[in-house]
Amino acid sequence: LIARMIKNKGIREYINAIREVKRAYPLVNFTMVGGLEENIDAIDLKDIQSWVSEGLVDYKGALSDVRAEIEKCSIYVLPSYREGTPRSVLEAMSMGRAIITTDVPGCRDTVINGVTGLLVKSKNSEELANAMKRLIQDKELREAMGQKSREYAVKKYSDDSVAAEIISHLDL
Repeated sequence: LIARMIKNKGIREYINAIREVKRAYPLVNFTMVGGLEENIDAIDLKDIQSWVSEGLVDYKGALSDVRAEIEKCSIYVLPSYREGTPRSVLEAMSMGRAIITTDVPGCRDTVINGVTGLLVKSKNSEELANAMKRLIQDKELREAMGQKSREYAVKKYSDDSVAAEIISHLDL
């Protein structure tokens, strides 16, 4: 997960899902990347430190370059409550990762459910955990989704594709 450490990015659902997944797969590793915030929606550093101490997640803090962390993962998860177009999902797609994200505007637009990744209900850690377990259990599916994710990212979000889409809407 790469996101600002705020509640509406689904951080608590992510942690709750990890607890469930670790019961079945205690050796699976989870990582969070993202800066701390100072607002009413912020996740407290003490909570993050307790999750790290529990062995649930490795917290990397804010990184200027997330590629190394995406490279290490096989599944990218963003359980956000709402987004525009989530850049972190696009970055993970471009690196060929299977995606698990929420069926909310913005997030749902980046994933072809069942092809490039899985969509889950927002604020539903049980459904999130089940999606995680499904991709952990099925390496072939996970890898196929990652490949399709990369292809979809290139097709839909490359500079040439975006420019062509913009030009098609201009009255020239």
